[in-house]
Amino acid sequence: MKLYLDPGHGGRDPGAQGHGLNEKDVTLDIALKLRTILQNDYENVTVKMSRTSDTTKGLSSRTNEANAWGADYYLSIHINSATSSAQGYEDYIYNGLSNSSTTAKYQNIIHEEILKVNELKDRGTKKADFHVLRESNMPAILTENGFITNAHDAALMKQASWRQKVAQGHANGLAKAFHLKRKSKPTPKPPTPKPPQPQPQPNNPDEGTLYKVIAGSFKSRENADEQVTLLHKKGIEAFVNTTTISGETWYRVQAGAFENRDYAEERLAELQKAGFKDSFLIAE
Repeated sequence: MKLYLDPGHGGRDPGAQGHGLNEKDVTLDIALKLRTILQNDYENVTVKMSRTSDTTKGLSSRTNEANAWGADYYLSIHINSATSSAQGYEDYIYNGLSNSSTTAKYQNIIHEEILKVNELKDRGTKKADFHVLRESNMPAILTENGFITNAHDAALMKQASWRQKVAQGHANGLAKAFHLKRKSKPTPKPPTPKPPQPQPQPNNPDEGTLYKVIAGSFKSRENADEQVTLLHKKGIEAFVNTTTISGETWYRVQAGAFENRDYAEERLAELQKAGFKDSFLIAE
């Protein structure tokens, strides 16, 4: 299968903007992650990208290139924008096609697989007269992966782990639609025997304990997502971990987990120095 992969906008055209993000950057990162998944995990897939860096490229250049190459499918990745209240995921095919067309069947499959992983509201499958859908000779889809103008969606876009999930959702949809075959994984070599290891002493209180560094615990998911965004701005990786305490749901922002308490306390001190005074440790 020959896939023409088109991250929207680029170069002098930033696309939609909001919450400190440019559409061109988010779409490129998702597309690059998707290319890696397809090339590493599936057989007989060739991917050609309209751009692999922050370069300017016109719409006609993109469709002309895909047509000349003879792509089997055209996938254009975008981010939406509207009022601050608009949010969610939707995708488009050319409005001159019927609901029973092959393109529509591909759309339904891909739409369903992306929604399984992207944590976004379902805005449905749609049709439009977009250039890349109209001028491409092969079946084509344009995905709109959240609203950059919405606080909830934009907070997700800032997370590398979420962009990876979106790429995986696209890959899952393509694999299902085009019956892609997974590459067989090499048989692992038997492990080299290791010399006997000393048994842990029963009086070691840290044995088997994991120290999680929590940079805040919130009842609101939105507040937790905002905290993750603040941490990322300071170069600290973090994610939201949901837990239930006394029957209530709490959203903990986890910024590390260590088997060694000294390392955990170093991370805790780093967080508090960065201004996250409510940070604390949990031993599990």
